[in-house]
Amino acid sequence: MDKNRISHHESVVRMYDRLKADGMTNLWDRYEAQGMGGNPDQRCPFCMGGVRCDLCSNGPCRADVAKDKRGVCGITGDGMAMRMMLLRNVMGSATYQYHADQTIKTLRATAKEQTPYKISEPEKLMDFAARLGVGTSGTNEEVALRFCDYVEGEFNKKYYEPSEIVEKLAPNERKELWKKLDIFPGGIYAEMMFSTSSCLTNVDGYYVSLALKAMRLGIAMAYQSQIVNEFCQDILFGIPRPHKMRVDLGVLDPDYVNILPNGHEPFLGFALVQAARKPEWQEKAKAAGAKGLRIIANIETGQEMIQRWEMDDVFYGFTGNWIMQEAVLASGCVDLFAADMNCSMQVDPMYADKYHFKLVPVSELVVFEGVNERINYKPEKAEAQAAQLLEMAIANFPVRKKNVEAITGLPMSEAVVGFSTESILAALGGTLEPLLEAIKNGAIRGVAGLVSCTSLRDNGQDVHSVKVAKELIKRDILVLSMGCGNAAMQVAGLCSPEAKELAGPGLKKICEALGTPPVLSYGTCTDTGRVADLIHHVSNALGGVAIPDLPMVAAAPEYMEQKATIDAIFALAFGLYTYVNPIPPVTGAPNLVKLLTEDIKGVTGALLDVETDAAKAAGNMLAHIEANRKKLGI
Repeated sequence: MDKNRISHHESVVRMYDRLKADGMTNLWDRYEAQGMGGNPDQRCPFCMGGVRCDLCSNGPCRADVAKDKRGVCGITGDGMAMRMMLLRNVMGSATYQYHADQTIKTLRATAKEQTPYKISEPEKLMDFAARLGVGTSGTNEEVALRFCDYVEGEFNKKYYEPSEIVEKLAPNERKELWKKLDIFPGGIYAEMMFSTSSCLTNVDGYYVSLALKAMRLGIAMAYQSQIVNEFCQDILFGIPRPHKMRVDLGVLDPDYVNILPNGHEPFLGFALVQAARKPEWQEKAKAAGAKGLRIIANIETGQEMIQRWEMDDVFYGFTGNWIMQEAVLASGCVDLFAADMNCSMQVDPMYADKYHFKLVPVSELVVFEGVNERINYKPEKAEAQAAQLLEMAIANFPVRKKNVEAITGLPMSEAVVGFSTESILAALGGTLEPLLEAIKNGAIRGVAGLVSCTSLRDNGQDVHSVKVAKELIKRDILVLSMGCGNAAMQVAGLCSPEAKELAGPGLKKICEALGTPPVLSYGTCTDTGRVADLIHHVSNALGGVAIPDLPMVAAAPEYMEQKATIDAIFALAFGLYTYVNPIPPVTGAPNLVKLLTEDIKGVTGALLDVETDAAKAAGNMLAHIEANRKKLGI
């Protein structure tokens, strides 16, 4: 495969050569093998168009809207495409909510002093509890328990019982619109049931109705699953604040015992760092022949960790996003890979056998064929479970060193990570006014929330994301980066202060004045809700400007999986101009395409753009921002 189709990152390109030399099945070759007619990006045209369905035994069916060719049940191609999109949204929402449920369970156990964690941000606990109407009298622990009871009650409301969380957190003009459209949600669990039930054969096949239900689900997910989850992780582990972090595959040193927490939940990752910082564990590692013991942050679990905790010689650095996974595992530096709820691959056991590391699922969700040894995370047992993982990794070190030749000399750099609403406000003197003034005077034309995964569709890993981000900052658009796309920015150097040289003159001046990068590392995909809350604050600070009229956009230059699809749908419900790439599987549904790319502007004020050229996409986003600036008179 051409190296430009492998990755933007030289470290990954180099590791691909090792994978080929070792004869290992790998993501890039598997992607290429899925192509048709010698084109790795070509798939079945019905599947690519979203007009194929196998939900019942009369199928699989194919549809053609132009010929009025329908499924056996009578559903049109537009209905087929939107129904499959809604089912993806349900999967994405369910996974976000699983994470939120684990976080609340951890907060509850911590409040009962049953975990190695603590309430690190009591002020945020009190502020968030008060914002939701939860009583703040008593100790921190009493408030936390009361808060857990409240949000769990909200999660479990019926779909026809309006969510108090949404009522208390969302902008007023959005709430009024959502109620008018009948998409103001109830509890997240009931909303998932409502959406899934709608997708049964012969229930709801109307693409407009299904799109509205998807937006309703997205609203429930963003305010309940995402905002509650991230704010509670802040309460437990700290509000993200800017600091430097080592990034890229060069953080892997084969002379150390290296443990990689992987996935999306940071709980055991934090417990591992706390334990590994104790001298007795470092001595155990040295007794096994290692220089010491390190916890290496990886993928979104790692992203959650590096945003909150500073690096040292134990919590050493961050590798990158999920497409790097096989490259990381083949480095010959890994002793234990702890796989939590997301982003571990079914080929990992083959890599564990080849490169002699311990592969341990640490979530009930994660299962690998042939791997029977597991530790299912339980907050009350986190300290003991972390110790068990450390013992396994240290025992593995001499085995790995004896049997695997490690790859060394891979690139490593530093990124500034840890931006959040609170830390941005702190950098601006406690108020949004300096940011708003920079937008008003035109130094910053607008803000883009880059909420992205990473994908091999049409480009190599992170290639398109980096191009889009560079085009945005060149146009004086400040980028807040989240998700696996955030790792792309960090490893590509766009989250370092030196990247100001790639920014336009106005943004560059702001970066120099504040000492910040032009791309602010704002968290994980779960932080979509956090950035929506920031946009709400900006709207309020500008006097209640409607969300669609703000000089702000959402961008997903390389969306990949089901969680990303519900993020995009929420952005449309929220009223944002939303750029996504690659083109979603809806092109066989012309009426649905028109709804999402044109007609929705008259419904929620949003718009979906699917431009594939990075420069044109950034130009389109800037044009929207400039139109809104004109509307606002700035």
